Amino acid sequence: MSASSGLALPEALELAASALPQAADSIRPANGDPIQLHRLLDAQAAVQVLQWLLENQPAAGVQLVDAWAEDPDCDPALLQQVEPGPLGKPARKALRRAHHRLRSRGIEVSEPAAPKVVATIGRVEEELKAAVLTPLDPRGSRIAYLDEGKPSGGVRIFEVMFDEERGIVGFEIYTAARGKARRFLQELTSRGRLPAVEAPPEAVRALITRVSRYQPSNHPPPRAFIEWRSRVTAAPSGTATPGELARAELGPSGSDLVGRVVEMIQEREIGPWPPENPALQAAAEKVVDLGKSEPGVAATARSEQVEGIVGDALAEIFDAGFASRCAERFEEMAYVFWRQDREDDARACLATADAFKGEVPDYETPGRAMLDVLLKPALSALEEGNDSSAGEKS
Repeated sequence: MSASSGLALPEALELAASALPQAADSIRPANGDPIQLHRLLDAQAAVQVLQWLLENQPAAGVQLVDAWAEDPDCDPALLQQVEPGPLGKPARKALRRAHHRLRSRGIEVSEPAAPKVVATIGRVEEELKAAVLTPLDPRGSRIAYLDEGKPSGGVRIFEVMFDEERGIVGFEIYTAARGKARRFLQELTSRGRLPAVEAPPEAVRALITRVSRYQPSNHPPPRAFIEWRSRVTAAPSGTATPGELARAELGPSGSDLVGRVVEMIQEREIGPWPPENPALQAAAEKVVDLGKSEPGVAATARSEQVEGIVGDALAEIFDAGFASRCAERFEEMAYVFWRQDREDDARACLATADAFKGEVPDYETPGRAMLDVLLKPALSALEEGNDSSAGEKS
């Protein structure tokens, strides 16, 4: 993603018509002619269109400023009502040039009123607080998007991919015009079966900070993350993560809700989040080996063997460290469901988080559901082998 600022005026105006539907019926008949556009737009709409172009398509916006400044029939007040705060350097320079032309024609140009500047700063600060989080994917990874304004104009977007097991695994930086950045974040929150959700930027930074502490020593974070770390982890001490915010809002959840999480795991809506633990692969190999030996074992005995393998793996995989990471993941998924107006599912995730991190962890039910999904290929192969052996005997 990069700032799109090179479109010609007609193409840029078509984008403005889509972004400003209330002015579209006046924009399109002008066919890209700046003078005709001025005649068709009322004063308020003209300022809105010019402001939008200067923010989102600065090259075309500068062209419109120059055309209107040269037009003796253009109301000079239009060029004085544009808010310079959100604009990049080329757009602000064009406005200053236009004001100089107006003054050279004997037209008084006043500086923006103080209250207007204050309002502009407030609006910009609000835009700079956007942050978006994706849900955890089946691997256990997710992406956070944080934006910040650039001194030269536009927005810098930080894309951070992280994982409670693997730490910071990806980091990218993009630049875009403010409008394009805003639309990009909005698209993330409206697509897919489990769309991304908005979150307080400080809470997202607190989450990234926490996960960065889990960085494995043999897998350092991306170099760009190290260079920009302070920009994406600068949260005051004690700042709540999104999941902690959900818990504070929703309060305690009963353990009877864990069954709903088991259903979501089985339906592949959440989890299974494989651990970085060789015990998982060892368990899968043991199940496969069962199918290679003792083909005549009865179904009941075979089921007991499988239960023994899975039970041993459950105890070995869900040690204190991994159980704690699972608790954090379920708590953070609670925030996603809460923001998607799925309060019951959010409470179920909080209840499951409690099960994983209690003084006496009770993770057998959700943990077993996760292992069943993770071991499904091996278990399915074993079952098919049993069915084949039974068919041969008959």
